[in-house]
Amino acid sequence: MNDRDSMWALVYDRAQDPWESSTGLRRQRVPRPHLDPAKNYLDAGQVILRPLYTGFCGSDRGIWFRRSFRDMILQTLDREKSDVRVIGHELLGEIVEVGSEARRDYGYKVGDIVTTESHIICNSCYQCRMGDTHVCSTDRIIGISLDGCFADYVKLPAQTLWPTNVQKIRPEVAVLQEPFGNAVHACTKVNLRGKSVAIVGCGTIGLFAIAVARAMGARQCIGVEPSPVHAEMARRLGADAVVMPEQIRQVTADSYIHDEEITRRIRELTDGVGVDVALEMSGSNAALNTALAAVRRGGHVILFGLKSGDAVIEKFDRVIVDGISLHSCIGRRIFETWHITRNLLESRDPNIHDLIWEVILNKGEGPIVAFDQFEPTAFQEKMLKHPKVVFRHGR
Repeated sequence: MNDRDSMWALVYDRAQDPWESSTGLRRQRVPRPHLDPAKNYLDAGQVILRPLYTGFCGSDRGIWFRRSFRDMILQTLDREKSDVRVIGHELLGEIVEVGSEARRDYGYKVGDIVTTESHIICNSCYQCRMGDTHVCSTDRIIGISLDGCFADYVKLPAQTLWPTNVQKIRPEVAVLQEPFGNAVHACTKVNLRGKSVAIVGCGTIGLFAIAVARAMGARQCIGVEPSPVHAEMARRLGADAVVMPEQIRQVTADSYIHDEEITRRIRELTDGVGVDVALEMSGSNAALNTALAAVRRGGHVILFGLKSGDAVIEKFDRVIVDGISLHSCIGRRIFETWHITRNLLESRDPNIHDLIWEVILNKGEGPIVAFDQFEPTAFQEKMLKHPKVVFRHGR
């Protein structure tokens, strides 16, 4: 392949790296996408983007360590008769080629700066027609079930794109609109104004959720986080208090049991009542039960943390008798959540934008990595050190 027909990308290559016995991603040359409506009529509604920044998220980490998305990746590769999947779905990019329908229907043109919704929806299933597009029955996920954005170029449907004004949102923050939108969705499942809120698990999305909950009017935010680094970030982002487990639990047969010390301390911070709303952001079974134990009677638990397989709920009768409401949260409401996300990041009161840049991205010192200098060992060290790592492309 010549330079016109190929490009650099970070990929999972099952021919070279069997899922069960490998980790990491490979940087290698792959075919470059082009628009050819004469060969594929769908290309008329698509665009080619040149990534400017791309974000490495928890899903990508799951692929890196082979803990997540095995079946989805392998099954879609089977259908495509391919061995290589380009990874990545958090994107800020520049349009370099536009299909005729993408130009006509959405007004996109070469040079426009956009980010993207990572779920490609069908617009025709029952869920889509009812307005629940975030749970489309046939959705595909960029960088998992089709090629993603850790590459020099990426082809995407125009319907997934979201125009972004980088004069109002700096590009290093603008690339994070998709994961930030997860926190926005979680924090808008119920009304947080005037409520006490616990965020159980202050990874990247949990940290975002603290800032969003504050912006949504929560009167009290309590973080739960074992990492001292993340706990300090949580405080800087607006947590009134951070409860840290006294010891890290080993995985055992009873790992589902809630942490009594965490629950006791949360109740102390809420005058013995418990929080109005608990956001479970970690995916741990014990954290789920801790959230349930820490919420007040009549309270709400937002379930965002993802874990495969079964889970055990302690004292399930309490969920019913105490009138606790459980709400699951996946992705973003398309595009309702994106409007809220844009407003929160463009606003400087509260200034979530600068908090993300200064606290989570450390003003670019450390978490920003040159895409063309990717090296697996060094990158893994960055990934394990920082809550969010961002690739800078092309310079």
